[in-house]
Amino acid sequence: MIELSDTSRKKAFQLIILFGLVSLFGDMVYEGARSVNGPYLKTLGANAAVVGLIAGLGEFAGYAIRLVSGYFADKTKAYWLFTFLGYGLLVSVPLLALTGIWQVAAFFIVCERLGKALRSPAKDTILSQAAKKVGTGWGFGLNEAMDQIGALIGPLFFTVLFMMTGGGSKGIADYQRGYVFLWIPFVLLMICVVVAFLRVPDPEALEDKKSTQPDKLSKLFWLYTFFSFLTAMGFVSFLLMGYHFKAKGMLSDAQIPLFYAIAMAVDGVAALVIGKLYDVLKEREKKEEAGLLMLIFVPLLSALIPVFAFANSFFLVIVSVVLWGIVMGAHETIMKAAIADLTPIRKRGTGYGIFNTSYGVAMLIGGVGMGLLYERSIPIMVLTASTVQFAAIPVFFAMRKEALKTA
Repeated sequence: MIELSDTSRKKAFQLIILFGLVSLFGDMVYEGARSVNGPYLKTLGANAAVVGLIAGLGEFAGYAIRLVSGYFADKTKAYWLFTFLGYGLLVSVPLLALTGIWQVAAFFIVCERLGKALRSPAKDTILSQAAKKVGTGWGFGLNEAMDQIGALIGPLFFTVLFMMTGGGSKGIADYQRGYVFLWIPFVLLMICVVVAFLRVPDPEALEDKKSTQPDKLSKLFWLYTFFSFLTAMGFVSFLLMGYHFKAKGMLSDAQIPLFYAIAMAVDGVAALVIGKLYDVLKEREKKEEAGLLMLIFVPLLSALIPVFAFANSFFLVIVSVVLWGIVMGAHETIMKAAIADLTPIRKRGTGYGIFNTSYGVAMLIGGVGMGLLYERSIPIMVLTASTVQFAAIPVFFAMRKEALKTA
């Protein structure tokens, strides 16, 4: 499928694979934990509003700080340093095994997101430089597919662990036993980061510097960022979904991480398909911006997720989980690949930082808002989330118009 005839393309592909392994082990750590953090917080005594606040603050820290880290990564060119520091903070996840009160657990959950904020613009910039050699959609899609293998294994581990300890509701010790296991993938991912650095210490050399893009962020970039802001703000988090499934008795403690694993599997498959279609559209139209035209499905599917997830129907819960996985595949593939195509190389880290800051603010507003609305009225929460998604559709058409006239 991918012709790897020249040395730089082979090296680019190897870097994508290495970062795929980093993402695989990283997702075993934090996606495994995220699959049970909601019910764990409930076990520690937190209510839905607090869970929504923690989810929102965590996502805000995980995205908003990227504005600063992306800017300084561009200024200093210390992309690897930010990558090492960010992945190092994943140590906060296995440290959840030491918590006994929800406030301490919340601190570690937010710290994990802070680490993601430090590493993401730098890591995505490095990955984009490699992906330019093999197709940005395919490069990010392949990385996301490997990422989701870890995101599948992590939640499945908690499912198996809970099943082995018998039925019924799980206590604090049951969750902490699972968090201890996450030391293993944490050590493995840090080893992979070191190997990736030693293999390709200067990833910028992989990307062709010849570009017709002006050295500034375009109007299309800002429209795309606003569109993503709206779709992220109306995108219900699995943290709240998992809380609802436990609170309403829709799923058992063992089933919740299993369903999260299903969502991760769907995410991985969807990422490969969506990423490839994104590149096909670009190639067919001979324009870097053409792949954005397939984004219309994101708000349409996202609007259905809360409708199904909070309908108190086991069958619709399954549907909502599958849709959630598809949309996450788009968020993690197209939305990252597009920044590489919409920004010049000297502004790449800044572009990722601005985009992710907007994304984080949206997740904070959405997470807190949905948590508060959930406590008052689930139907109003569902209606609000869906309405925000529909508000993104006019922005999509404005973005489409700008993309089609871009030379």
